[in-house]
Amino acid sequence: MSIYTFTLPDIGEGIAEAEIVAWHVKVGDMVEEDDQIADVMTDKATVEMEAPVSGKIIAVAGEAGDIIPIGSMLVEIEVEGAADLETLEATSADDIAPETAETPPATAMTPNQVIDNKKKPSSNTVDSNLKKESEDLVAQAAETDVMAAPLSSQKILATPAVRKRAADLGIDLAQVKSLGEHVRHSDLDAYLTYASGQGYRPAGASQKRDDETIKVIGMRRKIAQNMAESKRNIPHFSYVDEIDMTDLEDMRQDLNANRGERPKLTMLPLMIVAICKSLPKFPMLNATFDDQAGQVTRHGAVHLGLATQTDQGLMVPVIRNAQDMNIWQLAAEIGRLAEAARNGSASKDELTGSTLTLTSLGPLGGIATTPVINRPEVAIIGPNKIVERPVFAENGEILARKLMNLSISCDHRVVDGYDAASYVQALKHLLETPVLLFAD
Repeated sequence: MSIYTFTLPDIGEGIAEAEIVAWHVKVGDMVEEDDQIADVMTDKATVEMEAPVSGKIIAVAGEAGDIIPIGSMLVEIEVEGAADLETLEATSADDIAPETAETPPATAMTPNQVIDNKKKPSSNTVDSNLKKESEDLVAQAAETDVMAAPLSSQKILATPAVRKRAADLGIDLAQVKSLGEHVRHSDLDAYLTYASGQGYRPAGASQKRDDETIKVIGMRRKIAQNMAESKRNIPHFSYVDEIDMTDLEDMRQDLNANRGERPKLTMLPLMIVAICKSLPKFPMLNATFDDQAGQVTRHGAVHLGLATQTDQGLMVPVIRNAQDMNIWQLAAEIGRLAEAARNGSASKDELTGSTLTLTSLGPLGGIATTPVINRPEVAIIGPNKIVERPVFAENGEILARKLMNLSISCDHRVVDGYDAASYVQALKHLLETPVLLFAD
């Protein structure tokens, strides 16, 4: 027997430490090479750690929520035989990427076949209780025909450990949805949970849930720290005004009808153009405040943060030089950054350096919001839900118009209420007269 120490690899330039956000193994577990052992997070990016060798876990570096430095021990693995461990190298960041493999040939799979599949002995050494629980879930799914869809021949991105677990459980990876580029163990867990919930329950029946205590770690902890710092250090004030979006919505629909191969437009690209065009007269809003130095930097370029909800929490990818982009370029960049944030592939540069933030809840936008400023910025803009309501015209006629409340929160140390109100009025003028968005 030999002991192999797997150290936390350098998973990003300039990264000195990482937080353990989840363990997938414990002391005493047997692992195969490429099995997922832990998830670590650094600079808002979560990375899966996989076992570089096969063996028995004899030590782990702390628990979820602990922060460990790069190069320190992550796990120790007892390896069979007299392997020359000096020739084994710790997994590098490049080794973390999942493999691409083809799923089995396309053949229909009946519920009985699923049940037979799950009865086959597995060489995987996962905890027996977890294995039995997963098998029970598959059996329940089989009874309801949830997993009886035909297997797909398309290529699926997944690690060998994930593919093996799916094969042991008789799951077609093509049927498993994933927010990222590849299927993970958590996606299999979600699929099994979904499948098990398809059984009959009387209409209106409710279930009692036990109290649950959850440790605040990872992204949730970073969000908590950032929001607390923002509210503790920044004297916020908010201003809300109503904007008639009818003409802008009509123009958006016309643009989409003739977009060709270009990306479909939401309201966000049009709003960003309006935000950028109205900012030059209000430089105090496109600014950052250095508390320690006691100075404000008014930025010439608009690096717009786009608050994006992900499974890991709220992230703010940044559209660099938004003022130089047209609506189609903005639409493409919004889509690219939102997907990168949700699947965890966004780089540090794509998540830092914003000078102003736009936050939107889309159709859930509500009547009005008072968003928290993304420190060290001094303002954040929050469009709310567009609602069609009756409006009196100047001649007394009642018209149906699409109205939206626009919120802005500002740092009162830098921005006065008059400045915020004046800026929103300028923004309102552009949004209510959309032809001006394309005028020089």
